Amino acid sequence: MELAPCDLCASSEFQTIDNKDRHGQDLDTAICTTCGLVRHAKVPTELELQEFYSTTYREDYNGERTPGPRRIMRAWNNGERICQQVAPLLQSNSRVLEVGAGIGCTVKVFEKAGFKAEGIDPGGEFLKFSRDKLNANVQITNLYDLPKQQDYDAVLLVHVIEHLRSPRESFEHIAGLIKPGGMFYVECPNLQAPFARRSKLFHTAHIHNYVPATLRMLAESCGFRLRKRFGDDQDTNLQMLFQHSGEKQLNIDTDNYRRTVNDLDRSSPLPYHLRWRYVTDRLSKVSSYTSEHLRAKKFVAGLIQDCGAPTADSQPRERRRAA
Repeated sequence: MELAPCDLCASSEFQTIDNKDRHGQDLDTAICTTCGLVRHAKVPTELELQEFYSTTYREDYNGERTPGPRRIMRAWNNGERICQQVAPLLQSNSRVLEVGAGIGCTVKVFEKAGFKAEGIDPGGEFLKFSRDKLNANVQITNLYDLPKQQDYDAVLLVHVIEHLRSPRESFEHIAGLIKPGGMFYVECPNLQAPFARRSKLFHTAHIHNYVPATLRMLAESCGFRLRKRFGDDQDTNLQMLFQHSGEKQLNIDTDNYRRTVNDLDRSSPLPYHLRWRYVTDRLSKVSSYTSEHLRAKKFVAGLIQDCGAPTADSQPRERRRAA
């Protein structure tokens, strides 16, 4: 089977690294032997993606068609974290756009922090919640329908890039939306993070998989430069903040392919579970899940009340944070 060229470096040389997804279903995954970008061997067409996301995607991927209290509480916490990371580098009243806004929590967090925040999303019940309950400024719009007029001070792409059939096309369009010197925050799963079994890594919905080097190379080749990376190599998610420089430079890290293959070959359940970081992360998650079970419904009820449509008698409320 002839594979489409690599979206990062345009090479046509690939190595197959797996043939199953995390659920044991057939899925060929390949790595570019030039730059090390990992992706589905056969990239789906736009029509195939539309059919996938317009049917049972939310239910299959998230386990629910409408967002439950725990998911909403978690999304609000994540929005708070992202805002705390990005906000110090923005001017007050900056215009912020989230692409793939989903529940709308991050958009609302930025709005409550004093920014002109808005979001776009393909639609669905998650978007309905963001508009009807949070009164978030989220519209049903395709990224490529937005005019490239450099209107935004910052664009957020949170757990979206892994779903894109052409991340390069998306990054180049986003570069046309951001003002010179503006910020571009990207968050996605970190393929370089420690893992127990390779059989649990790949997902049908994740067309491309990233390590720090491939995400940086892609951004630099589309006119961005890395401003700051949050977290470390053991974090399950990459959290990288780029700045729009306008200078496109494709600097291939020639060691990344071999480094990524070596990392993938090191999977071993026992060392993974015996790591001190695994223990502390699990304890933190258990504590977080317990809090969500106990507090989520009450938290979401208060959040919806806080975010309700303003009335003539309403007063500004302090920004809510979930512990």
